[in-house]
Amino acid sequence: MKDEFLLKNFSLRNRIFFSLIFLSIISSVLISAVSVYQFREEARNYHQYRLERKELAINENINYILTTTSYPVTTENLALIFKDKIHELAAIHDTEINIHDLSGNMIISSRGNFSVDNISNTLSPIVLRTIQLSHNKRFVDIQDLDKSRIRIAYSFLKDNKFKPLGILKIPYEEKTEFYENEIQNFMVKFGQVYVIMLIMSIAISYFLSNYIIQSLKDISIRITSTELGQKNEKIENTSTSKEITALINAYNDMVDKLEDSYHKLAQTEREQAWREMAKQVAHEIKNPLTPMRLTVQSFERKFDPQDPDIRAKLKEFSLVLIQQIDTMSSVATAFSSFASMPAQKDETINVVKTVKLSLDIFNEPYITFTTTKDEIISKIDQTQLIRIITNLVKNAIQAIPEDTVKPSVEVSIEQEANDVIIKVTDNGTGISQENINKVFEPKFTTKTSGMGLGLGIIKNIVENYNGSITFTTKTNIGTTFTVRLPILSNDNN
Repeated sequence: MKDEFLLKNFSLRNRIFFSLIFLSIISSVLISAVSVYQFREEARNYHQYRLERKELAINENINYILTTTSYPVTTENLALIFKDKIHELAAIHDTEINIHDLSGNMIISSRGNFSVDNISNTLSPIVLRTIQLSHNKRFVDIQDLDKSRIRIAYSFLKDNKFKPLGILKIPYEEKTEFYENEIQNFMVKFGQVYVIMLIMSIAISYFLSNYIIQSLKDISIRITSTELGQKNEKIENTSTSKEITALINAYNDMVDKLEDSYHKLAQTEREQAWREMAKQVAHEIKNPLTPMRLTVQSFERKFDPQDPDIRAKLKEFSLVLIQQIDTMSSVATAFSSFASMPAQKDETINVVKTVKLSLDIFNEPYITFTTTKDEIISKIDQTQLIRIITNLVKNAIQAIPEDTVKPSVEVSIEQEANDVIIKVTDNGTGISQENINKVFEPKFTTKTSGMGLGLGIIKNIVENYNGSITFTTKTNIGTTFTVRLPILSNDNN
């Protein structure tokens, strides 16, 4: 059932994916077609407007010549009137000018200088009739000649009494090279953009199709994983589809009925606790990062290339960083089994020196360290001991309010019989009575950040060495954490 449902989802995703791609291609084709059409339409409008301007200017010049000529203004005298003027007009307006009589025969032309090939010298009866029937006595004929388009404007020449004298014919050749080049450049650039958009649309379509069917996949997984007697979580309804919403609501109603019949509160709490623990890994991994940063800052502040002990200090600096890195590795390993910490990598160390080295990473001037002995040798995992100290000191620092006048964190070491006792005391806010029994719980924390596993894991580390960790606290006075560890030697191992 699950495989069949997922197969249908896969098929639906493909249909959605290819539909979106098809729509993207169609829209791109339409955009390019509309753009090319718009280019050509603008070119036609431009040439039409340019022809009208030329025609209007030529008519004004011709009317001026007709009103100022010494010849009688008749059809028969048009050749004499424009004999010396027509070539001048053609040169001024950069176009060919032809004058015909009312029967369509050529009277005079400037074709010698400005000619458009293959244009007839005699007007056809159809053209004559079209001019006569037009309301403004004007007609524009469009002809395609030898891969070029010619617009020919026909209009009447009239005397001062508006009596027709002849027919003015002005051919205009549309020069489309500029627009064709523009279209070609546009198509090249559009093609480049289209390729990029196609790749983007494929990626967007893929993620969008996955997003659309994500609700169906969630429902299918939840339905197939639903069992009687376990905690079945509801599906959050984020879909705008009525059908999917109805399906989600039906599933959630089923979950409500199952939960009403089977209350598995203990199991639910355990599952929730482990989910919280999974979220707390980040907090525990980040804990050593702060000391590492503080170590780097401290070394940078105290660095003096002229210091004769610079090599020793550099070695100490490197050692601290390596220890913190080892601590991070240890934390990650420790989380594999919270209840049982992994076997320690015990090594013979000077506990006093290690604790003092752990404190060097902190920049707070109010941290003090005291010891009754300069050397307490024990066989213990050094990284875990550093982890204990850094966590306790960090918690102590965070427990002190920022407005405290004289903040104080005291770290002390003493040997009592065959035990080493480490104390970390602060003058912070203390632990309230209601939280005293929750301090070492895995999820307990009074801070706004972090998940509260630090003290829980420290407790496990200490107890794995058959030691103990306790604390005393007073509200608004401070807290003291006491770690008691047995001193181990190779003989005790």
